[in-house]
Amino acid sequence: MTNVKLVVLVSLFLVMFGNVSFFKNVTDVYELSLGNGAFLASLALFLASLITFLLNLITFKYTTKPVLIFVLMLSSFASYFMDNYNVVIDPTMIQNIVQTNLDESTDLFSFRLVLYVVLLGVLPSVGVYRVALKNVSGKTELLSKLKIIVVTLLIMMAMIFMFSRFYTSFFREHKILRFYTNPIYYLYSAGGYINQFFNNGNVAVRAIGQDAKIRPGDADRELIILVVGEAARADRFSLNGYARETNPLLKKEDVINFSNMTSCGTSTAVSVPCMFSNLGRDGYSDKKARSTENLLDVLRHAGIHVLWRDNNSDAKGVASKVTYENFKDSNTNPICDIECRDEGMLSGLQDYITRQKTGDILIVLHQMGNHGPAYYKRYPASFERFKPVCKSSQLEQCTREEISNAYDNAILYTDYFLSKVIELLKHNTKNFETGMVYMSDHGESLGENNLYLHGLPFLMAPDTQKHVGALMWFGNNFHIDKNGLRAKSAKPYSHDNLFHTILGLMEVDTSVYEKKKDITYSGY
Repeated sequence: MTNVKLVVLVSLFLVMFGNVSFFKNVTDVYELSLGNGAFLASLALFLASLITFLLNLITFKYTTKPVLIFVLMLSSFASYFMDNYNVVIDPTMIQNIVQTNLDESTDLFSFRLVLYVVLLGVLPSVGVYRVALKNVSGKTELLSKLKIIVVTLLIMMAMIFMFSRFYTSFFREHKILRFYTNPIYYLYSAGGYINQFFNNGNVAVRAIGQDAKIRPGDADRELIILVVGEAARADRFSLNGYARETNPLLKKEDVINFSNMTSCGTSTAVSVPCMFSNLGRDGYSDKKARSTENLLDVLRHAGIHVLWRDNNSDAKGVASKVTYENFKDSNTNPICDIECRDEGMLSGLQDYITRQKTGDILIVLHQMGNHGPAYYKRYPASFERFKPVCKSSQLEQCTREEISNAYDNAILYTDYFLSKVIELLKHNTKNFETGMVYMSDHGESLGENNLYLHGLPFLMAPDTQKHVGALMWFGNNFHIDKNGLRAKSAKPYSHDNLFHTILGLMEVDTSVYEKKKDITYSGY
């Protein structure tokens, strides 16, 4: 067999077995009917031609088999996640994959994943490996490549010409469908991520807020605990009207709930750096964030003590210049069973506060929260109030009710955790103006429209991945207009407001502070 024929066979295999999610989403738009049948068949031929065209550009005499095996293995993983969770592998998702730690990866392991990898990756790869390729001259191979490239281009042009009415709408009105093409879109995304990674290397970090200082006349010390939630969607908080009582402890506290908070991104890798930056969602990029100081740096310039405690994967580069403590490890976190609990981040925290004899304090607690898909692992057994629960990371094997029950139990545990944060702050009201700000990094899909988890591109992501839980609590001695804040708590806010709100609460004067973006500012 020639190299070119092997590439064609692999391309056909990928179209037939690796693009189930693509054709499912296509048929949701272009229903199966006599009128659409010919177009759908042309689309399969177009996709096969495009994959063949691209693979021929990156395969050569001695690299054909390694490249095809590599693509088949990656495509088997992509197929699994697209077919079962309806995710798309865009540059942000590639970034999430790269930054995911081992514990998070094991949550995604399942028997079905093994089947996908074996059937769509390993077995065809063995077939590719065992094929005997003809030993042809470089000139002959080049001519064959040129022929197949021309042929595939002609086929694609013919399909577009013959079904121009369909392809016009496909390319212009339904751009999202292209995100599901396997392996084309994830290869494109990987290229984008690699380009972004190298462009971000050794960037010079621009200092901001170097003029930051505590406002003159502020004699009271501030102690603010900022809790960064994980995958907590707003509509699962009973504080926002959810029928289930998922916030029984918080409703007893004098919290101010922000019912209309929107995230900066749909993944931790984007939202966390974005919410701590002054760039705003519209101006945010990974490169800009890495090359610009963030909120914690500005607070540092003002002489404020900053501590970051993490029970999630990491701080995504935000806490590189402040004190950072990892609580994913049982050596530091005293409350661990099947995994280390968020509550463990409170251990020894009073000692830290007591040691700071002067100055204001900001403590960031980065939760494991509702990190999916293993929601049942995110809370101790005593919090399993809503039953039955999904006891699997393979969400498609569970009912919607079981998934919701496990997810809601994790929200219930966050309610408990936040109540413990408030309890700690109450113990410090004699020495500090105390306050807690809670804001989740993004939301989560729980099977609505066959979508699971999070990470869809922002423009196509459903509201469940962008509408996040957010609330504040302040001690009785905190100088703030609680009634005025509560009166505007239903207004639309976003992660863009966090940078300026924390500066306002910490009473920091700096040129980068914008009072109109400070949620707590009482002048408007």
